Amino acid sequence: MADDIEEYLHRLLVTVDGLEGVIISDRDGVPVVKALSAEVPEAASRPGFLATFSMATEQASKLGLGANKSLVCLYDNFQVVHLNFLPLVATLVAKLDANTGVLLGMSGQLLESVKQLKEAVDNV
Repeated sequence: MADDIEEYLHRLLVTVDGLEGVIISDRDGVPVVKALSAEVPEAASRPGFLATFSMATEQASKLGLGANKSLVCLYDNFQVVHLNFLPLVATLVAKLDANTGVLLGMSGQLLESVKQLKEAVDNV
């Protein structure tokens, strides 16, 4: 199952303009499956960095606006889009000039591709 997902993620790197990495991790930031190009900074795949979405989502939920679906972070040379599939989180690392709307729009197809993995983690 994870091999199929990893293969799919690698295909996304080739087909989505500006996408450099996709990491599926648990809420603690532990990577479950990932596909990265050489352009992705090492720090972007560390558990401490990946876990920031879960912490930010928890704080944002206190605003009373409902569940947080995504978080977009822009840095000097790249952008990171975190997608909420709790207990899993999809982290997309892309070039700064990549189309953020396209990255956010990938949520549905990514969720479908990790559905079995999400169910397995839910049952643990």
